[in-house]
Amino acid sequence: MSKRTVRVVTREVDGSMRTREYENLDAVLENHEQIGIDDCSTDLGLRGWPVFRGLIGPMPDGRGVARYETPDVFEAVTKDWTNAKTKRRRRRTKEQILADAQMEAEQSAGLES
Repeated sequence: MSKRTVRVVTREVDGSMRTREYENLDAVLENHEQIGIDDCSTDLGLRGWPVFRGLIGPMPDGRGVARYETPDVFEAVTKDWTNAKTKRRRRRTKEQILADAQMEAEQSAGLES
């Protein structure tokens, strides 16, 4: 296993999210029971990492960070992610492209005079 920071995200009593970071897996093993190892992660660096009872993960969370979440946090974050609106990009029509090219040509011709 490569050197990574372990981030565990849980939910507080008031509903806010709590993030704890650990420098190694030993501290996580003190609080959570290991029930297996990850053998199917798409991030090859996470294969062989432990799977803990009551936590979903490991999953990559930036460079050098392995993230574990409780099921309720995973569900909330996934819902937020799927409901996020993406900005739609509009493609220019052929007429707009020709009009822009003509305007640029006129501007450059005006600068040369």
